[in-house]
Amino acid sequence: MGRGTQTFALRTLIFATLLGFCLWVPLVSTSQGQATATNLSGVAVDPLKGTRGKVVVLLFVRTDCPISNRYSTTIQHLSIQHVGKAAFWLVYPDRAESAEMIHKHVQDFGYQLPALRDPQHALVRQSHVRITPEAAVFDADHRLVYHGRIDNLYQDFGRTRTVATTHELDDAIRAAIDGKTLQSDSVPAVGCYISDLE
Repeated sequence: MGRGTQTFALRTLIFATLLGFCLWVPLVSTSQGQATATNLSGVAVDPLKGTRGKVVVLLFVRTDCPISNRYSTTIQHLSIQHVGKAAFWLVYPDRAESAEMIHKHVQDFGYQLPALRDPQHALVRQSHVRITPEAAVFDADHRLVYHGRIDNLYQDFGRTRTVATTHELDDAIRAAIDGKTLQSDSVPAVGCYISDLE
């Protein structure tokens, strides 16, 4: 092989490598910069789209968090209480939880709410949450108006009241529906930390 042929082959190899790199980079960026969560079938879903004029409530839970699981009845009760005025979504932010695990969890606890996986933490960041269970309430214009605990049943890990005496999530939903401002837009939650937060 002559020098000219070698040079041409080398240039072709470099060009092909650079072209491949340029085509590959956007794909990596798109998957890592995911803007939405996915449903249990793997389809991208943005819970704030398609609900114009309606309050959106995101409930961040985990299959193995005992405090999340204890709130399943409360979550379902609130979703029924505000049906038609607020759209409720379960959000599973733990990367280790597969769609199959989540589907089983939804069935085991009798949830009647749509469930989303958020392994890239797109909704976690948008909602400013760090704990499960933690709630985020977006008003009809999809502005975050509350994030934090559901109520004060848990004083700390292992310390609970007999019954909750404050109901922050219900108050936040009612205020968002009525277009009112809350005194506090965030109340720390007690539960299981969301892993792999940046």
